[in-house]
Amino acid sequence: MDFAQRTIDLARRNVEEGGRPFATVIVRDGEVLAESPNLVAQTSDPTAHAEIIAIREACTELGTEHLTGCTIYVLAHPCPMCLGALYYCSPDEVVFLTTRDAYEPHYVDDRKYFELNTFYGEFAKDHTERRLPMRHEPREAAVDVYREWQRRNGGERRVAGAPTSGDTPR
Repeated sequence: MDFAQRTIDLARRNVEEGGRPFATVIVRDGEVLAESPNLVAQTSDPTAHAEIIAIREACTELGTEHLTGCTIYVLAHPCPMCLGALYYCSPDEVVFLTTRDAYEPHYVDDRKYFELNTFYGEFAKDHTERRLPMRHEPREAAVDVYREWQRRNGGERRVAGAPTSGDTPR
């Protein structure tokens, strides 16, 4: 099966139905594990990106937060939110089928605090320099929540079974 074409077809169908031009297909062992178009327009949920929905579905199906052994096909280079989710779920590979530079003459999704072509740079800035107003309000009780988590996990700081950088073949 051509999973890249399936991703394109899913995005095209979403556009035809009034949605946005994005889709994701997650594959494991040569089979589709989960797939979704972007559903932001249909749900008024700004987090309903195709990657997020498909990752949730795949993780639920597998009963884990880790998508090791999976290849994830996405129509376009992921936005920062989706990129973060992709890093977090640890797939074997992410395949994107177009870039923002290629689709920018046809689609732009700039928002109040970012433009897609400059948004990644926002992450490198200190929180005090970002366009999104952010304020750090230190509370020791917030750190206590993490201390309790560590205590309940036998003194371990890491999530049991989480793939780490040492697990990545390069």
